[in-house]
Amino acid sequence: MNSQLLSLAIWVPILGAVPVFLLGSERRCLVRWLALAVAVAGFLVTLPLYTGFDVQQGGMQFIEQLPWIPRFNIQYLLGVDGISMPLILLNSFITILVVLAGWEVIEKKQAQYLGAFLVMSGLMNGIFSALDGILFYVFFEASLIPMYIIIGVWGGPNRVYAAFKFFLYTLLGSLLMLVALIWLFLQSGGSFNILDWHELPIGMAPQILIFIAFLMSFAVKVPMWPVHTWLPDAHVEAPTGGSVILAAIALKLGAYGFLRFSLPIVPDASHYLAPMMITLSLIAVIYIGFVALVQTDMKKLVAYSSISHMGFVTLGFFIFNQIGIEGALVQMISHGFVSGAMFLCIGVMYDRMHSREIADYGGVANRMPKFAAFFLLFAMANSGLPATSGFVGEFMVILGAIKFNFWVGFAAATTLIVGAAYTLWMYKRVVFGDVANHHVAELTDINGRETLILTLLAACVLAMGLYPFPFTEVMHASVDNLLKHVAVSKL
Repeated sequence: MNSQLLSLAIWVPILGAVPVFLLGSERRCLVRWLALAVAVAGFLVTLPLYTGFDVQQGGMQFIEQLPWIPRFNIQYLLGVDGISMPLILLNSFITILVVLAGWEVIEKKQAQYLGAFLVMSGLMNGIFSALDGILFYVFFEASLIPMYIIIGVWGGPNRVYAAFKFFLYTLLGSLLMLVALIWLFLQSGGSFNILDWHELPIGMAPQILIFIAFLMSFAVKVPMWPVHTWLPDAHVEAPTGGSVILAAIALKLGAYGFLRFSLPIVPDASHYLAPMMITLSLIAVIYIGFVALVQTDMKKLVAYSSISHMGFVTLGFFIFNQIGIEGALVQMISHGFVSGAMFLCIGVMYDRMHSREIADYGGVANRMPKFAAFFLLFAMANSGLPATSGFVGEFMVILGAIKFNFWVGFAAATTLIVGAAYTLWMYKRVVFGDVANHHVAELTDINGRETLILTLLAACVLAMGLYPFPFTEVMHASVDNLLKHVAVSKL
């Protein structure tokens, strides 16, 4: 059974989306329950990946291998380690919440909307488990299509512009990655197995070129400064579910790519170009934090906040120590919970008022006390408050950064003040004070479905903040294994 788990994680949501599409939007009630059942089934098949995972083993587990295109030695090769397995669980869990979030608010083409998220969930699991370069590339590119459709069909007034910008940025970056994959295939004597490439002796000049090719692809996905401009547009125009998946899962694809490709395949170039990567990461953390501070649109503020938080992730990767990389991985999972929750909270208000402008709100706590309590928890987690998941990852990365270089750690740590400033200032203007206008006066508190979604996320944020060991335990051996690869020169 173990050997089929990853295929189930990929294909249960994708094949389950077919009857959702076929039912059509006329049978709204049946479509919603079927989509929820598929999403829950997709999550349940990933749980044995955690329960059956050997935390002592740093290599790949649950491996599946079948010939796919034998002529070019392309295989259907899957496997996970402690780096990728938690991301599959996160993706499958968030998919359930996105289906629930679109329960009532999506009125047009609901079957297609929910089906697109199920397809994307399966494709994302494929990205996190693919061990063949071409299989990874196919999943990586295919995941663009459902997100492009979600933004372009169910998005805001400028949805077509935002969808095109999102698609073109990510597609152009990926073409360079394809060139690098083909070069590695030729150098390895005809293997697309990513693990074979980890052992490949490569000179410094080709290493730098391959690193830059991967950087172009993965930096856009993270997104790193200065190729981040597509993200605020995509977030603002995307429907709530689209923003949640984009922030919670899609941004992790680029970060994951650095760990699976850049660091182990070209370790010397990774070390050589680490100062550049650290600089870009710190610019994202500091400069984008100040950009978030001046936003008037809540979604744009949280979008820029995401770029700043993902800067901690790339910073953690390129300081090359255990606590830094583990902290970056914890930050990836925490950011999935926290940013997803923030976008869901903004969606709750938008569904009632049809405005994301901070100036249109004020005094929300007077009308929505339950919602205000949840929103406060997530705002505090976004600010990095101890005992929430937002603190754990950032604290570990800062510790790792100080171990690497005091001033790098100091620069990263000071930005926590900016993070608290923009998050809590937004919260104060939206939630506290007197009721600002008659629109706010007519607000109703969260219903049972919304309470369930926010309760699940609140439980995750607090559990990870209070007891992060179950998350860090599974990563430890795999991160140790990765650092051994990165420490060995290929020159």
